[in-house]
Amino acid sequence: MNGSKFKVLLYSDGSHQAFSAAVYTATLLKKIPNMQLTILQVQESEDESQEMSYSWLELRPKYKRYHWGCLSENEYKWFDSWPENPSPEWMSGVLNESESSLKSQKQYARILKKTNEIYQKRSAHVNEQILYKKTSPNESVSISETVKMITDYANSNPFELIIMGTRGLSTIKGLIYGSLAHTVLDKSKLPVLLIKKLPQDFIDNYLTSEEL
Repeated sequence: MNGSKFKVLLYSDGSHQAFSAAVYTATLLKKIPNMQLTILQVQESEDESQEMSYSWLELRPKYKRYHWGCLSENEYKWFDSWPENPSPEWMSGVLNESESSLKSQKQYARILKKTNEIYQKRSAHVNEQILYKKTSPNESVSISETVKMITDYANSNPFELIIMGTRGLSTIKGLIYGSLAHTVLDKSKLPVLLIKKLPQDFIDNYLTSEEL
């Protein structure tokens, strides 16, 4: 470890896979007192915006998209891309539920609430990094570009672990079909922890744990 800090990079793109990774990371924040977390996003920009880094206390609303952020001076939560009232498709990507139900909606709400509480409690140990990729109006950032931006940033900083969500494809299938997470796994010089859909026993233990 670097000094007294265990430095972890969590990639977040607003997907339900990223939500599962954020929930799992919350358990690490609870269990590892010296963990220093950076949440990384890659965003598109039509100008020459440089990468920007903020602590939670410095975040301003105009910079927030698809991530955990500051709603007001003293309130932090995941918002925008992770809905409080998810669709059945979204919920099936997080929970072991094929259809929407009142029970699963309540369970999702409990997961989101507890995750917010954990990140808020450890907010002094959580930072955000946004990397901007210049694109033209009709272009978007490709998987290969995103992979390079993630790995270049991770390798140029003293991180010891990268955490990402994944749909659960095998490494070979992931590479064949261009999975972002599995390509990062293949290209990264650092260990990469891939998080799949949350299993029910994990959810149950997570929600019944009293410690934040």
